[in-house]
Amino acid sequence: MTHLDEAALRLTVNARLTTAFLAALGAITAIPQSASAQTAFTLPAPPFELPMLPSPSGNWTVMVGIGGEYTPDFVGSKNGKFLPIPIFTIRRAGSIDQFRGPRDSASVALLDVGNFRAGPAFKFVSSRKSDKYAELTGLGDVKAAYELGGFVEYYPVDWLRLRSELRQGVGGHTGTVADISADVIVPLIQRLTISAGPRFTWKSTKATAPYFGVDAAQALASGLPMYDAKGGAHSVGFGSQISYRINPQWEVHAYVEYEKLLGDAADSPLVKLRGSSNQTTIGLGASYSFDFRIR
Repeated sequence: MTHLDEAALRLTVNARLTTAFLAALGAITAIPQSASAQTAFTLPAPPFELPMLPSPSGNWTVMVGIGGEYTPDFVGSKNGKFLPIPIFTIRRAGSIDQFRGPRDSASVALLDVGNFRAGPAFKFVSSRKSDKYAELTGLGDVKAAYELGGFVEYYPVDWLRLRSELRQGVGGHTGTVADISADVIVPLIQRLTISAGPRFTWKSTKATAPYFGVDAAQALASGLPMYDAKGGAHSVGFGSQISYRINPQWEVHAYVEYEKLLGDAADSPLVKLRGSSNQTTIGLGASYSFDFRIR
């Protein structure tokens, strides 16, 4: 594919995503608005409470939704594909308006005090099948990974969110991943908000090697040189999102995230010879919020 063909493909993708976003916005605008989220159900009080954590009793707000992304085929790929993306977060009802960045993992804010939140976080990393992409021929499969950990986020002022996640992989990789991001949140007009900010990711060797290393057998089968990938600074990037809150329940959004691979990930022969260290994701989605109560 020539550079002109790639540019034309990106323009077509952007146009289709923009059209889909506007169509979703127009369709959801027809939904009747209400003053606040209604309590959907009530759960019994838990049989015990964890020490040093606030009681879970009270009202909670759940955000659920679905989105779609045009994202690299695999990390380090120069080609892209469309993927569905789930949206899920839980926070204390009545706390500051919830902002969710497109890179945020699914999370539960067990600790929600003023401008500070913290709790468990979960991320699913899909498997990488070598027979699906010619660039991966001979490198073998990498199983799906489940990254379990936690997050903290803080609003030093109401228009700036700082967030950090630390997760441990199980399955396809058994390494540690740390994500750090900052987002400036600016209301453009009533209910329409734009946000943007930097991103940084660090990964341990066990989280890097399965995707970027090439052992002797893989080198023989793939034609790539052997490569011992180590962990460290994995990527830096920048993201921007525009969101529109239809009412207290419904919100639609569109976003662009750019990531530049660093270190051993960028130097991997898979990336240098068959892929790209420049990774761009374009997406849109819609989410619905509702309340539930714990006695």
